[in-house]
Amino acid sequence: MTTARFNALQVSHSHKPVHVDHTADKSIKLYACNVFDDVKMARYMPEGVYKKVKKCIAEGQSINRELADHVANGMKQWAMELGVTHYTHWFQPLTDASAEKHDSFFTLQNGVPVESFEGKVLAQQEPDASSFPSGGIRNTFEARGYTAWDPTSPAFVIGTTLCIPTVFISYTGEALDYKTPLLRSLNALDNAATDVCRYFNPDVKRVIGTLGWEQEYFLIDEALFSARPDLIACGRTLMGHNSAKNQQLDDHYFGSIPERVMEYMQDLEVECHKLGIPVRTRHNEVAPGQFECAPIYEEINLAVDHNMLLMDLMMKIARRHNFRVLLHEKPFDDVNGSGKHNNWSMATDTGINLLSPAKDENGNLRFLTFLVNTIKAVYNHADLLKASIMTAGNEHRLGANEAPPCIISIFFGSQLSKTLAMLKEETAAGKVLTPATKQSIKLNINQIPEILLDNTDRNRTSPFAFTGNRFEFRAVGSTANCSAPMIVLNSAVAAQLVKFRQDLDMAMGKGGTFEDNVLEILGQYVNEAYPIFFEGNNYSDEWRQEAEKRGLDTTGSCPQAIKAYTSPKSVELFEGLKVLTRRELEARQDIYAENYMKKIQIESRVMVNLAINHIVPTAIRYQNLLIENYKGTVEVGLEELAQNRFDTIKKIAEYIYTIKRDCNDMTEARKKANVISDNQLRAEAYAETVKPYFATIRDAIDHLELIIDDEMWPLPKYREMLFCH
Repeated sequence: MTTARFNALQVSHSHKPVHVDHTADKSIKLYACNVFDDVKMARYMPEGVYKKVKKCIAEGQSINRELADHVANGMKQWAMELGVTHYTHWFQPLTDASAEKHDSFFTLQNGVPVESFEGKVLAQQEPDASSFPSGGIRNTFEARGYTAWDPTSPAFVIGTTLCIPTVFISYTGEALDYKTPLLRSLNALDNAATDVCRYFNPDVKRVIGTLGWEQEYFLIDEALFSARPDLIACGRTLMGHNSAKNQQLDDHYFGSIPERVMEYMQDLEVECHKLGIPVRTRHNEVAPGQFECAPIYEEINLAVDHNMLLMDLMMKIARRHNFRVLLHEKPFDDVNGSGKHNNWSMATDTGINLLSPAKDENGNLRFLTFLVNTIKAVYNHADLLKASIMTAGNEHRLGANEAPPCIISIFFGSQLSKTLAMLKEETAAGKVLTPATKQSIKLNINQIPEILLDNTDRNRTSPFAFTGNRFEFRAVGSTANCSAPMIVLNSAVAAQLVKFRQDLDMAMGKGGTFEDNVLEILGQYVNEAYPIFFEGNNYSDEWRQEAEKRGLDTTGSCPQAIKAYTSPKSVELFEGLKVLTRRELEARQDIYAENYMKKIQIESRVMVNLAINHIVPTAIRYQNLLIENYKGTVEVGLEELAQNRFDTIKKIAEYIYTIKRDCNDMTEARKKANVISDNQLRAEAYAETVKPYFATIRDAIDHLELIIDDEMWPLPKYREMLFCH
């Protein structure tokens, strides 16, 4: 019998590595060749204009229309030399992808065809705001919205299109994207951190948030992907029994990269470097078929844009190599899922990493100040940080014994933990730091460069870990726009630094030395935030029980987690910093709830279709073969030997019954949930009444996969998808 599965396997076996020309110097020669960066700006714009534009960008000033015209003219000239014919405002709506609408340089002036690109179209365009998620901000009949140029992120060329990074706002001014609040949060962080930095170094004029993301992903053969309707529609397998061998031998992690995959990686790196994306690291990840790439650290806004570009490139380039990329957080059951670790820090315009230990007392006191304030910020807004990374996909991954759990905690390592514990113990219950304690703390801090950077262990089970000179937010999902967690983290830290400055100024007004007051305040913060400190195994049941005792949020439900966006505390945070208004927050919660519901709805429909139209008919055909075999065996007098066939027939019947019953019940639960008009309540109904059926239906199907003749099974199996490279 020939099935779509075996046809797909035949095609997949014919796919060979696609060679890519990649030499050591090629990346250097091609790096940023398709980016309108500083070098191109200086070349294609008058010197005076270039300096004015750079000054505006550096100081956060708006670029007037006259300057914009000069920029547009230089940008057009450069782009046309690369064969560009169209331009687009490239923006990031509240979906899983970026968006773009292409317009041609071609136009008619008095009937004469010309190439035109002016400052006004560089600065602003008008896409349909009602066609993107708005959370009720825009009605269907209210179409007007605006994209506005972000000059801090350079324009780039893909194919024959000039892409201009922009924000996306409604006609009434509300943010409808990720970039707008991200830029606001970065401005808030800059202002608050710079003010605190000047206590230690008056020369600091600016603080920049930095981000280094690590992108995990799966590659499977395109033919096998096309034979799995669940992968096509949902990005993950809704059914499929474990392969006998998967990741249990730990032989894939950091193993030799398969030749076909290596060619794909090299192709990806070349295209990334053309767009100025500084990817540097590549390797096999833990699960079979899973891989990772990572860049050099960049300013957060640029890093986010580059990650969005990378995900788009990954999918396009995979097609050249007869692969499909899976970015879903948990595409395969019982093997590791994929995350996107966000390595976050702050740096001054004088070149100091504020989360890097120093070699002098002033530098280490500054380090401790920013470290502890970040800790306190995470403690204050742990629920909001969780909300920022909770999605339908990440709900599957978090806590699945390979990803951080749905409990926000912080890991420091033994040496730094001792220092923080000393601050806590001396300030708890009104204690005062003694001269001896202060000296001991100073000595410990001075030892940090040698101890922390070289000998501090890492805790891969921690969702938020300090790793020497940055915090690694490991709980972010692989499909995520990094802006979501960065908006929350930047805002939380900014608000906490404002509070620290107020507390310090008040303390200084009462007397005492600067150092004594700083240590006293930091000790109080550590004492208050101590429940979030955890150095052990975040996967353990004991930690969940302990976290509940400490009063930490342990919910693993996406619909419940996203409620944090509109809590009074969150509204106060975002409105106080002018990052997001109450209306914008309510819209985002509504959008995230609707997105969750729709993804579960799609998965439910696909599962019913596969179960009823693919799996059950196959099971019945095989069952009929067994019935005929059973009858024949009994007819020749071998009734005792036929008993095992009867038992198998009965099992198949039971599994078919379970599948049909639960598919019907799930469909009815979906219908009841669909009549709920409120998106938040509907998402909760889907989570509580629809999603639980996935497990029981899948269990029955996966058992059938082990029973039914391999040649009859209609879908590519895990062993075929995960090891076909």
